[in-house]
Amino acid sequence: MRRETGHTAPMRKPVTSRAIAIAILALGLAAAGGFFVFRKDSATVASAECSAAFAASAALKPLATGQLAALAVGNAPKPPPVVQFTARDGEPKTLSDFKGKTILVNLWATWCVPCREEMPALDKLQAEFGGPNFEVVAINVDTRNADKPKAWLAQNGIHNLAYYADPTGKLLQVLQKSGHAVGLPTSLLVDSAGCEIALLKGPAEWSSPDAFAFMRAALAKP
Repeated sequence: MRRETGHTAPMRKPVTSRAIAIAILALGLAAAGGFFVFRKDSATVASAECSAAFAASAALKPLATGQLAALAVGNAPKPPPVVQFTARDGEPKTLSDFKGKTILVNLWATWCVPCREEMPALDKLQAEFGGPNFEVVAINVDTRNADKPKAWLAQNGIHNLAYYADPTGKLLQVLQKSGHAVGLPTSLLVDSAGCEIALLKGPAEWSSPDAFAFMRAALAKP
């Protein structure tokens, strides 16, 4: 015979699909919030690293005119993407190796007609401003016949530019993925602190009075 205990266990409420959906949504929002904070913190760190470049960037923006009208001077300078390439002797290089001097990074190839057309102007820019505080870092991205770019430079009287190359094609892929490059030529202006100041997708007349005025301002000490 069953004995009555005088009380019964409380009944559990069934877990509904609505409750499950709410729980999943809450977890999703929490995860998204954490991701947003992480991304925001990363951007803040990058901005802080280049905070000294903000004033220089603002001062240069009005000078991107005439022959440099297509040059986009950024509102928020930041470190450029990490890329690798080599010097003439095969020594590995990154953009951080040039910290301490302002550099104009230019991607070019012998099969790119606009690239070939602007190389003499870049050579003149290097002749005019090159030294301990500035360098045109022209990186060849031909992936075949490594001797062809060197021969082309010599045949066309390009003597002031140091030779840099990435025959692997990986550098161009990195900059295409980051949105810096669509095609060639592509140029990035990076200041002495290693912060990207301006970006140009396409060719420019780098030996024009507009370009020289812009570069003088970029190299002027605050």
